Order: sequence, then C-alpha cells, then structure tokens
Amino acid sequence: MMLSICAASFLRECRRGLNKLLRGEMMKNIKDIFLIVVFLSLTGLTPITTDCAGAVNYLSPQALVSSENENLLYIAQGGARQVAVFNTNSSKVIKTINLPAEPTGLDLSADGKYLYVTCAAPEGRVCVIRTETNKIIKRIPVGYDPRSPVLSPDGEVLYVCNRFNNTVSVINIKKNKQVAVIKVLREPFAADITPDGKWLYVGSHIPDGPANAESVACKVCVINTKTRDVDVTISLPNGSTGLRGLAVSPDGRYVYVSHILARYTVPTTQLERGWVNTNALSIIDAGSKKLFDTVLLDDVDNGAANPWGVSCTKDSKYVCVTQAGTHELSVIDTAALLDKIKNYQSSDTKAQGGAERQNKPGGYGSAISTSTGIPNELSFLYGIRRRIRLGGKGPRALAIVGSKVYVAEYFTDSMTLVDLTKWPRPETVALSLGPPPRMSEKRRGELLFNDASICFQKWHSCASCHPGQGRVDGLNWDLLNDGIGNPKNTKNLLLAHKTPPAMITGVRDSAEAAVRTGIKHIMFAVRPEEDALAIDEYLKSLKPVPSPYLAKGKLSKSAKRGQKVFEKAGCASCHKGPLYTDLQKYNVGIGQGRDEDREFDTPSLVEIWRTAPYLYDGRAANIEEVLTKYNTGDKHGVTSKLSKDEVSNLAEFVLSQ
Repeated sequence: MMLSICAASFLRECRRGLNKLLRGEMMKNIKDIFLIVVFLSLTGLTPITTDCAGAVNYLSPQALVSSENENLLYIAQGGARQVAVFNTNSSKVIKTINLPAEPTGLDLSADGKYLYVTCAAPEGRVCVIRTETNKIIKRIPVGYDPRSPVLSPDGEVLYVCNRFNNTVSVINIKKNKQVAVIKVLREPFAADITPDGKWLYVGSHIPDGPANAESVACKVCVINTKTRDVDVTISLPNGSTGLRGLAVSPDGRYVYVSHILARYTVPTTQLERGWVNTNALSIIDAGSKKLFDTVLLDDVDNGAANPWGVSCTKDSKYVCVTQAGTHELSVIDTAALLDKIKNYQSSDTKAQGGAERQNKPGGYGSAISTSTGIPNELSFLYGIRRRIRLGGKGPRALAIVGSKVYVAEYFTDSMTLVDLTKWPRPETVALSLGPPPRMSEKRRGELLFNDASICFQKWHSCASCHPGQGRVDGLNWDLLNDGIGNPKNTKNLLLAHKTPPAMITGVRDSAEAAVRTGIKHIMFAVRPEEDALAIDEYLKSLKPVPSPYLAKGKLSKSAKRGQKVFEKAGCASCHKGPLYTDLQKYNVGIGQGRDEDREFDTPSLVEIWRTAPYLYDGRAANIEEVLTKYNTGDKHGVTSKLSKDEVSNLAEFVLSQ
C-alpha cells in the first residue's frame, strides 16, 4: 500500500515538471529535470528538446520505413533533426539518432543492417546508419535538398532525388560514393523502382515550362537504370500540381502517384463539386509506361485535400493514400479500382466506334482527354474505398507492415495505426511519439495554412496553391480580386509581409489584408481573427533558402559579371535594396488583353530562382525570356543591346538571389 502511494506521488511530481516544460517554463530545479527524464523513460516517450528560452522544437515526423522482421519502424523527425526507432510490439520509441540536418527520407537495406537517411541542406548528405549500433558510419555528399532515397532490389545502388538541382544521384553502395547524376525535370520529389530494378520512376513536385501552355502539369520521368537516361516522360492530366507521393505496386504492374488536380482554367467563383481544386491519384501502366488513368479522392461534397504519401500492401490488394489537408487515410481496393477503370474505358471505346483512346494531357473541356472523364467523376471511388479519420493532424508518410498501416502525423508528433484485418471497418489506434506539443502562434499558423478543414467542404488549404512552405504551384489562377478573365501566376508568399502591396497588381494594401480576403474568397470561410493572425505569424517566419546558383554560398564568376550588367541595364533602379524591390508599381510593357495598360507591383528578386514561370501570366519559362523575348521596347530594363554572354551573366546574377 505504501509503495503504491509513493508511486502515485512520484508520478504526480513527474507530471508537474512535464507540465512546466510544455508551458515553456525554464527548468531551474535539477529535481524537475531528473523527474522528467525518469518519467519519459518509464512511459517510453521521446523527450522534446527546448532552446534556452523554453521554446518547443517539434518532432515533425515526415518519413517512415519499416523493418518487418525485427518489428522496428524508423521515423524521420524533421523538426528534431533525428531518426526515432519505434518498436511496433511495445508501441514505444526505444532510441533516437541525432542527425546533422533535417531528415527528409529513409530507406533500409533488405537485411535491415543499414539505414539510409537523406538530410536536407544546400550541400546535402546521405547518412548511412549501422542499425546494430544506431551510429552514423558514413556521410555521402549528394545534391541540394535530397529526398526520397530508393535502394535497387539487389541492394547495390541507391538513388536520391536532389530537389533543387533537378537531378537524381546514383550512389554505389559498396563504395559509398556518388557515381553518376541524372538530369530530370523540375523539383524531383518522390521516386520508386520496379521490382526487377530496371526502371526508376521520379515524380516532379510542380509543373515546368510556361503557365499559359495548352497543358500545365507535373510529370513523371522514367529512368532506365542500365543506361541511366530518362527513357520516357509521362505527363499527368492538365492542372496536376503538388505531387507528393509515388509508389510502384509490389507486383510491378502499376505506379501510383498522388497529386492535386487543379481546375485553374475557370474563375474561382465557387468551390462546390471541385470547381477550384480536386485531389487525385494517377495510375501509370508500368508495362506500357503510359498514364492508365486518374481518379479523384474527393467525394461530391467533401474534398480530400492535399494527398501526400502513397503505399501498397505487399499483396497489392490495397493502395493507401494519406490526405494531409483533411487528416485522413484513404484505403482503396486495387482490384476493384482497376476493374472499374477498365470497364469505363471499354465503354468509352465502344462509344467511339472502337477508336483507340488517346493518352494526351488535353484540357478540361474534353474531360481532360486522358479517358472517359473519370478525372471529373467525384463519386468514382464510392464502394471501393474507405476514408479513415486519423487521430492526429497533418498525416504525411506511411508505412505498411503486414496488414497494419502506420501513418506519421506531422503537426501532432504522433502516429495512427490502422489495422486492415478489420476491413471493411478498419480499427485505429493513436500512438504518441512524445509529449503533446505546445502549439506556438507560428506553429498554429503553419497548421492552419495546411489545414483544409477550415475550408468550405475541405477542397483545399492555403498550401494547395502555395506548396513548399508558401511558395508557388506553377499555375495561373483567375481570382476575383481584379475582375474575371485575366488569370495571374501564383506568387511566392516569402517576404509578402515585408514588401507591400500584395498580389501581382498590388490590389491589396498589405499581406495582412490578402490573408483575410483569401480566407473569405478562396477558402469561402468565415474564421476568427486569431486564425488570420496566426497565419500572418507563420508567413512572417518564412526564411529564404540559398540559391542553387551560388558557388559555395557566394556569387559565381558569371554572377559577379552579371551584377555589373544588372546596374548597366537599369534593373537596379526598381529592384533595389536588400529585398530587390522599391515597393512601387510600374507599367513595364508586359500587359496583354485586359491587362495591356496595367501597372504591376515590383516583385522582390529574393528566391526568384524558385518561382518560375515568370511575368504576371507565367508566359516566360525562364529569366532569359523575361530579359529578351518579352521585353519589347526595353521597358523592363535596357536589355536589347546586351550580348548573349551579358544576358546569360545577368540571368545568373538574378537567379543567385
């Protein structure tokens, strides 16, 4: 009896100290610190580190890989810069491994002895961890912001997407060395390899090329692993952006790709029935290397915003997709899905008199032209899919161990276990990776920015059009802030609060005003002022990341020459100061149609390397086109008499900001 009373008293003291920590109070008493450590050890929870001011550093789990034979799950925790080792039998974190930078992706050798972790930085690394000792034994240099590491089936080669170099690194495992670099399309974000090891599929996060093209969409590069060349480029349907997940089915027959399917060709006058954004799963036929079809994850009046991670059960029976914006997991019966698509396609072929279907990107007027109109059918998955509400917020990565799906929840430092043996009504279990995080105003703003539950019918979040922490989606949108029929390219929200006015035409006096009108007219919602204030705080906290055009953090020789041309051409007269803007509006001769005589806000050049395409309507695919092809009359800088080398150097300088 006395023992139980003492234990209860001890736990109360532990909880008291833990509550101090969660409130952000300084730990002045050594007893408090000792009790917290003991309490966390007994409960199996991972301690959350704090800085000297007591601010919480969130775990932010964002990648998973499983070692089924050893009942271990490895969790990349981006906020804490560590990998957590989670025992699936005890449902506890048993070890954490510190890393030199934010971990973005994981893969594990077939024997479970080596864990490969991509660490994000301008000079990225792959950390090789010996799992027996949980120690880093090798750091392999790769590219800028590496992610999605993929081991070849024979375990001899590791492929890594270098997001901001637009390349894939090829690493020889025996030598622990990069042996080749493959050029791919814009922002490679997700990858997977076929079971025979012959084909590597790499998905681009956002579209490349001009935004006023007939089709604007993410693409998937198919790499021949023997020749190390891109063999085929597969375009997803027009409007595809925000590609996050890609998985080859275990039988090697299909490739599943999660992405947003934006309806950017119509004015944003309403949200019903996916008028602005829908959320999709595209299926690629791995045999033909062609787009098989695209299905919507949404329901008629319930969006499935921001699809993220994709994975298949080992028997290929189910394909699972996390919905980061609605905090759900979709579990789809793959046999029923494929049969239903084939039946639709067969009916379509008969309706066309036996004509063969054309796999072309096309526009929405022709039902995207990739199929019978399945990408417009909001009830297509009815009866063959379960939408499962998860316990935490911001589900991103997932790992499937047998019939159990583990989903990492970014904003709540948690996981949800979904047991598929209970199909068609799977059971869920909430799993904590640490003490419940105390939400700062900035963190709450980040959650709201990514949360589609604040949007009417949950079709999208702010991050749907501004992925990559408030950046761009590569599309033109016909918003209602300056009339209908004059679409504008999505702007980078970085520094928006420091560079008023807001919007391309400066129609909003400030970013604060733009946030509130965006909630009202794009989210079609009425929210309390504290939500807008929190989003403001999040956007103000965004920091520019270094340009990939820099040479060891400094201007290259070409960029230094371009800096002189920048002055010579008069660019510095408007793009001045540390943010490269004078905060004024000008008519620089780029307006067309209804915008022919329009004045446009002088944009900051900070991080402009990341925001292609360029000009208000995205017609310029690159900076060189801004300086030459679309600068009639030298109204946008005196560039007509510049030599080819001067233009190249000027572009290099601009892109280095």
